[in-house]
Amino acid sequence: MLLRVHDLESGYGRIQVLYGVAIEVGEGEVVSVLGANGVGKTTALRAISGVIPTWRGAVEFDGHLLGSLPPERRARLGLGHVPEGRGVLATLSVEENLGLAAGLRRDGMQGYRRDRARLLDLFSPLQGKLRMAAGSLSGGQQQMLALARALVAQPRLLMVDEMSFGLAPVIVNQLFELVQDLRAEAGTTFLLVEQNAGVLAVSDRSYVIRGGRTVLESKSDELVGSDRLVRSYLGHPGDRAPSPTQLTGGTP
Repeated sequence: MLLRVHDLESGYGRIQVLYGVAIEVGEGEVVSVLGANGVGKTTALRAISGVIPTWRGAVEFDGHLLGSLPPERRARLGLGHVPEGRGVLATLSVEENLGLAAGLRRDGMQGYRRDRARLLDLFSPLQGKLRMAAGSLSGGQQQMLALARALVAQPRLLMVDEMSFGLAPVIVNQLFELVQDLRAEAGTTFLLVEQNAGVLAVSDRSYVIRGGRTVLESKSDELVGSDRLVRSYLGHPGDRAPSPTQLTGGTP
């Protein structure tokens, strides 16, 4: 496995959010992590990428325990992270945003310039907008820019937090298709964190997190239309249930 997360516990200050998250991602896989809002999905990605510390358990990447390794060292190992909210720098141009990740490449700016044209072909709505401020782009275009910038660094595994959030279904479908294209053409491995159950259509395996714990693992195609997914979201009596749009993949 390229990524192994064992019994991960973490949180913020004295507030514990994760109580035992377990995730595995194999080379070349697309793996999804589903769960309602506030169950710890974003916190799990932050702990895996080193933004917050691991309290207990372990994160292993390509056979190496990451321990207290800082985020920039993890990025250089090939662990990419597109955070919730996209994280583009609104006042910088599209081209400047793309160039920010070039320093993580082993072949530097020369390699970046070689690959930039290929990335712009994949993310065609960005063509002709290189000099525009990133903040002037539509939500879908900003998400494409965030993905393209992350791919500039040539990650072995790209973790994407809520790629579909706030976007129209047609744009979400385009982004999911891009994930499939990138896996097929470049062999990119993905860990996609979503409330949108539509991610099942593009992922090989899926996990469900509830209450800071991994409560379900399954092949994605076995969860489509399955009451196992509904039950894992709903949990025990008294737990907060997801909205119908979370279960069907619709937008709020």
